Amino acid sequence: MQRRLLLSLAGAGALLTSGCGFRMRRTPNFAFESIYVNAPEGSGLGDELRRALTANSALRVLTNPQQMLQADVILDVLADRREKTVLGTSSAGQVREFQLRVLFSFRLRTPQDKELIELAELQLQRDISYNETVALAKENEEALLYRDMQSDLVQQVMRRLSSVRAL
Repeated sequence: MQRRLLLSLAGAGALLTSGCGFRMRRTPNFAFESIYVNAPEGSGLGDELRRALTANSALRVLTNPQQMLQADVILDVLADRREKTVLGTSSAGQVREFQLRVLFSFRLRTPQDKELIELAELQLQRDISYNETVALAKENEEALLYRDMQSDLVQQVMRRLSSVRAL
């Protein structure tokens, strides 16, 4: 009896989620077959973006600067900055809270300079508490938050790239 009830509830759940337009995240489809990511070497966000694009087997990611003009599109990374500002201090003047920001701006164009995505600026921020007695743990937490924000930004860029419908 319980098994039937569970099966009917699972079936009803599947019908409800399919009716609302819910779909699992899939590999994005791009209107282009090759891309050159014009980001500085060693840029963490640029490297992760290249890896995410390379994971799509239908897309060629060109890495050699001499191949830039052979690509269907060029992703120009215009800014990739990390910022850390003090949000709060104690009555003794000791820092108690920081705000971490990642700023990323880019544009997508063809080798003939036709803009497909105009200048897009993305910004993410996270607040983090701070305590001198656990400084090493807070440093690790900060690195983890930056890495998480970087992954979020890569996913946002991938969604924007997949929104391009024609060259």
